[in-house]
Amino acid sequence: MSDTMRAFKESELLGSGAKTGTIAATRMPGVTAEDIVARFEAAGATLLALPGRGYSTQIRTMRFDVVHSALDAYGWQGAVVRPPMPSASAISQMDEVFGWLTLIPEAKYVLRRILGARALVHPVTLRHLFPWRRIGTMLGADHKSVQRWHGQAVELLREALGGGE
Repeated sequence: MSDTMRAFKESELLGSGAKTGTIAATRMPGVTAEDIVARFEAAGATLLALPGRGYSTQIRTMRFDVVHSALDAYGWQGAVVRPPMPSASAISQMDEVFGWLTLIPEAKYVLRRILGARALVHPVTLRHLFPWRRIGTMLGADHKSVQRWHGQAVELLREALGGGE
């Protein structure tokens, strides 16, 4: 096994029914838990900054909005703040980081869910979409237990990435 690359073969089916291939995880000696959490939060912000809509196969119809007053006609509504489109390198890093979730064993899927949910950070406000208490409510557990499980998931990833050396 190479020191720079480690292949992780997962033969189980994912929830979508697609088989996973070989996922190459770069070994990162000396990585800390804070580094892993920061990379996951950056990946979650990148994911949420991607546009939610694009070209589709739906039938498009043209509809003119009815103007009820002069204030509506000239854009007097408040502006909607949108996050900037992430760069190609940020999307590649996001794919790599979310690929790390497969390094957590399939039997510990709850740890995967907690780590994935906690990674979702709003790209504009930088607030977590799922606070600890909300994740605890979803799982039917105490929020302190969820925090401990998150730490265990990060520790599993740190060891898998070579940070425990």
